[in-house]
Amino acid sequence: MVLLVDVHAHLDHEMFAKDRDEVVARAKAAGVKIIIANGVDPETNAYVLQFAKKYDIVKPALGIYPPDALQEEVTCGGYPLKMLPYDVDAELEKIEKAKPIAIGEVGLDYKNCKDKDMQKELFQKFINLSKKLDIPLIVHSRKAEADVIEMLEASDAKKVVLHCFSGKKSLIKRAADKGWSFSIPTNVVKSEHFQEMIRNVHISQLLTETDCPYLSPFPGQRNEPAFVIESLKKIAEIKGTTIEDTASNIFMNYQKLFT
Repeated sequence: MVLLVDVHAHLDHEMFAKDRDEVVARAKAAGVKIIIANGVDPETNAYVLQFAKKYDIVKPALGIYPPDALQEEVTCGGYPLKMLPYDVDAELEKIEKAKPIAIGEVGLDYKNCKDKDMQKELFQKFINLSKKLDIPLIVHSRKAEADVIEMLEASDAKKVVLHCFSGKKSLIKRAADKGWSFSIPTNVVKSEHFQEMIRNVHISQLLTETDCPYLSPFPGQRNEPAFVIESLKKIAEIKGTTIEDTASNIFMNYQKLFT
């Protein structure tokens, strides 16, 4: 069985509330060895830490998604959270003490942005924390790819995973030249953008993710970690290698960056 890794999942989502145990069991049965569950605020960070204790294949990534953009997601029903008030610096201290495997999900989201300066200030704090802890930074960048790259460059960030990166080809090259990694989501089966990314980025800088319950490779079906094999299949197809060799390469990339 091939070794699979899902570096970006949202197991806290209410879509998994009724069958989370079964979802993790299916992932194990499919060969998934690691699921990195990403938090987006104090509430979800707490859940992520609980899941990491309960499930041996789940590792915690803790962070704060841009709060103004997250509020819009909650308001529109895309992410059901309580959105209780909290102190950012206090949460940063909690994250540091928790010793997660990575910082994430953090970054910039200009689609639903009300305050770019606030988003940048928060993102910078997490860039600094990831460097201090010497752990990877899992970065979201929606309609903000250029600013994300500029901030990471200015901070001389080294351990970077660009999650679902939708920037243009020149920005992909710029990030790849820095040695940063790109996690390929399961909707690569239908996304020409991510297929082109696979063609242009060396296999040593590719990882696999689901972003579950979002970005399912199967129309009308909730995404889950077991489906990460679909990303791997597409990478193997485009790179012209076997699924076994591709899986070994991706898992080795995970080990080099996260362990």
